[in-house]
Amino acid sequence: MNVRNCTRCGKIYAYDGFNICLNCRKDDEEDFKKIKEFLDENPGANISEVSDGTGVDSKKIMEFLRQGRLEIKDEHNILLTCERCGKSIKTGRFCEKCTLEMQREFKQSIGGGRDPDSLGSGKLKERMRIVDRRKRG
Repeated sequence: MNVRNCTRCGKIYAYDGFNICLNCRKDDEEDFKKIKEFLDENPGANISEVSDGTGVDSKKIMEFLRQGRLEIKDEHNILLTCERCGKSIKTGRFCEKCTLEMQREFKQSIGGGRDPDSLGSGKLKERMRIVDRRKRG
């Protein structure tokens, strides 16, 4: 079992792919529900209004924006920018153009510069056929 300390509260927990413990994740979900309810009642509210109305820290609201769980209505905001090119974005960490470019770069790096669809051909398929024959016989 992989045991770690929660990056938020410092308690020890069984690592399950998240950097924070289950209690901190539950707290986050409660805060997110508060924010969602507030925004349903007050559409178009800014971050400071949401923070004041819900009691949720503005840093946590920004974290929800970066995670893509919330979206800014204004197209030309100054709060959220693409981490790669600096363009103003509504949600997440990267703009659509940079996201597409990075996906293409990752696919090319996995394939060693070749088309990712051609990776399944050649020796790998041959090995699989030989193993299949051995199992049958």
